[in-house]
Amino acid sequence: MKILKIEDGSGYFWLVGSGEWRKIDEIDKDGLLSLLDLYLDADAQMDAPDDNNLRNDVHKIIYVHIFQKLSSLSESKSSFKDDSERLYFDEINKYASA
Repeated sequence: MKILKIEDGSGYFWLVGSGEWRKIDEIDKDGLLSLLDLYLDADAQMDAPDDNNLRNDVHKIIYVHIFQKLSSLSESKSSFKDDSERLYFDEINKYASA
């Protein structure tokens, strides 16, 4: 599933809740968390930024930073996912037994 795309010189992110593409400069905390969830749970694809395909400077800054952060997670994706699941598992068990 593609979660970041570049089209007509602008960057876009996939917003799961609305099922549509939004401009990258409209992203908020919930949008970032949604991208992170999609990236960790699915085989996510992202268009790679370069100097020519993002003409909007604001989009370029935001898109490149998000792309780099998500790409850096790919090396530690499985351990990050295991750690987060283990953390939530402990919390769920704690409140389920109360």
